[in-house]
Amino acid sequence: MANQSSSLPSPLYCVSFNQDNSGFAISWKDSFKIFDSTTGRLCYERAAGAFVIVEMLYSSDLLAIVGAGEQASLSPRRLCLFKTTTGLPLRELNFLTSILAVRMNKKRLVVVLLEKTFVYDLNTLVMLDTIDTVPNPKGLSAFSPSLEGCYLAVPASATKGSVLVYNVMDLQSHSEIDAHRSPLAAIALSSNGMYIATASEQGTLIRVHLVSEATKSYSFRRGTYPSTIYSLSFGPSTQLPDILIATSSSGSIHAFSLSLAINQRSKRSTSFLGSVLPDSVSDALDPAHHHVLQNAVSSGIRSYAVVRKIDKLEGTSSPSQFTSLRATVSVVTYNGYFQEYMLSINNKNESLWTMEREFNLFSITTG
Repeated sequence: MANQSSSLPSPLYCVSFNQDNSGFAISWKDSFKIFDSTTGRLCYERAAGAFVIVEMLYSSDLLAIVGAGEQASLSPRRLCLFKTTTGLPLRELNFLTSILAVRMNKKRLVVVLLEKTFVYDLNTLVMLDTIDTVPNPKGLSAFSPSLEGCYLAVPASATKGSVLVYNVMDLQSHSEIDAHRSPLAAIALSSNGMYIATASEQGTLIRVHLVSEATKSYSFRRGTYPSTIYSLSFGPSTQLPDILIATSSSGSIHAFSLSLAINQRSKRSTSFLGSVLPDSVSDALDPAHHHVLQNAVSSGIRSYAVVRKIDKLEGTSSPSQFTSLRATVSVVTYNGYFQEYMLSINNKNESLWTMEREFNLFSITTG
């Protein structure tokens, strides 16, 4: 790990990956930048003041941007749909209170405020629905961009870890999940909308629910001592994601072998021992499927990690036999660094983290 303590005079205002993790955006006090996740190339830069939200729509030229309020023209209550190819605003939406989060896919635009969430048709900007929510000062939310399983998840309680799952295409509440005793700190939906992961403010347990069966959950223990979970992200998959990644205030990156753990748990539950264990015990997944990279980031530095790519080698004796897995994990830190790791897990569930590259995001220029 490089010396990251003096990267920036002030931390980044926002970090966001696009819907397929092929690109990411950062902003700070006087500009925002768009990068290609695969190559690290700086694709776009605009020095136009401070922005707290820069949300991409895949790799298109459309951005949703929200100012930080440090300049009079960049109100945190105004959402601007911006075209990078022209450098001009396309449309603007104004709200009575500050915008805390924005989510998009090819048909929907979601705007999260303190106590309300608005759903729009992205193409016409017609408001389709308004969701009244509990106070959500951090704008905590998750979104699955798939049009077939397009869900929004927001906190359902300010005092415990309940989450409301809303179907954004059908415009109706799908379910409410009681995930934790403490209020939520992080939420993530798989890209296909099949799974949801949650962490509470305690940060010791991460739970994964099947969205279609809100009562069915699996638990991973991140650690014994409380820690703030900064980000949760599923690996890319059309079915059950192979990997769930978490970053925390301890500076560690946590990877959970989700598909392997749940498949082994399912096999165990069909045995006599599994049939007599109560759900509260048997939903806890084997800690051997927890792979930790210690001190990846300086302690207390906020970070955002995603699983950008999964490569699997299947067994030769059986199509279902697990041989090895390689996950490409991209990390952006709020003091301005990009890191990429290769996580390799073999058929004995032994893991190895290897840093592939690291660079200061503000040393990269266009050209």
